[in-house]
Amino acid sequence: MSMVQLFTGLNISASGLRAMRVRQNLIASNIANAETTRTAEGGPYKRQTAVLRADSTEVNPRLVIKDASMLGATTNAHHLPIPSDLFQVQNDKVGSGVTVDRIAQDETPPKLVYDPSHPDANSDGYVAYPNINVVQEMVDLISTTRAYEANTTAMGSAKSMLTKALEI
Repeated sequence: MSMVQLFTGLNISASGLRAMRVRQNLIASNIANAETTRTAEGGPYKRQTAVLRADSTEVNPRLVIKDASMLGATTNAHHLPIPSDLFQVQNDKVGSGVTVDRIAQDETPPKLVYDPSHPDANSDGYVAYPNINVVQEMVDLISTTRAYEANTTAMGSAKSMLTKALEI
């Protein structure tokens, strides 16, 4: 086992932590700008979301090794051979985490609110507000926080297993 494989679990969890941190920052920005009617680009603030994608997958070498020492033995002629042809393990791939592919802007039309005294009101007296639902943003924040906590727990478990392995 190489050093890279030894830390695979930690690396996957770390990539999840990074992705969830980006999502949390975007959600905070969305909530903070929920009533921003004028931006440098012109028009109201546009909701931003993180588009995530799986990191490139890699073949797990332990699943594709064709070595006599990996074949195993049976104690009875009626047992399935190890590995069995019934359970294909060739070319199985393992993920190596997640990454933020891009930051996308929501192109949903803005909410129009009638307020002719507002400095950003159009000729009909309507102000274009960002189409941000703060309740939905809070739900997304809770979900993102739970995912962050899950990655933290997985990282702690991997760390504990590595520490126990060093004690052996």
